[in-house]
Amino acid sequence: MTAKPEHYDIIRKPVITEKATMASEHGAVVFQVARDANKPQIKEAVEALFGVKVKAVNTVVTKGKTKKFRGRPGVRSDVKKAYVTLEEGNTIDVSTGL
Repeated sequence: MTAKPEHYDIIRKPVITEKATMASEHGAVVFQVARDANKPQIKEAVEALFGVKVKAVNTVVTKGKTKKFRGRPGVRSDVKKAYVTLEEGNTIDVSTGL
């Protein structure tokens, strides 16, 4: 499967946090994805971009926090994250990039 330009629009960036690192120990990789992306699109994009077999995709929408910007209240935008579980024997090294 070849990578199409729209696959790069679906997968925004990898999430590298403590929780994501713990998930990677169990064969899962966490990506920030487009808000309108659905699970089959995410699965197709990850398989095309990284050349791996995807077992399952779980998504979560993190609501934006209210923060102060220069003393004025503002709201961070909502973020959609995808927890992509890979088949046995497949790995993605997120530290190297695309």
